Amino acid sequence: MTTWTSDELTRIETAEEMEIAPLRRDGTLLRPRIIWAVRDGDDIYVRSVNGVTSAWYRGTRARHEGHINADGVDKDVTFEDVGDEVNDQVDAAYRTKYRRYAANIIDAITSPEARAATIKLVPR
Repeated sequence: MTTWTSDELTRIETAEEMEIAPLRRDGTLLRPRIIWAVRDGDDIYVRSVNGVTSAWYRGTRARHEGHINADGVDKDVTFEDVGDEVNDQVDAAYRTKYRRYAANIIDAITSPEARAATIKLVPR
């Protein structure tokens, strides 16, 4: 199993935004979307603020693979489904990293809908 390097973890952790592009069934990439990503320990997580109905999240369901770019970390990844057991830590990471934003924005990314669309990124 491939893991993130220390440099990649730090760069993603400090990047304001990430581009994410899921792979279609035919192996081509969907158009990249800009999202927020957070780090918890040696793991990177993303969420759809609009929950499981958002286009980019639905795209991750086709092949569970895609590509990300954040602060020069240009990487193919696997989208790994996670259970509710990580959501409290991921909420805390979002609240810490994006605390300068209005409370309603943080409330949206930590809402039950967004929590249901939490994905762990695993480098390939």
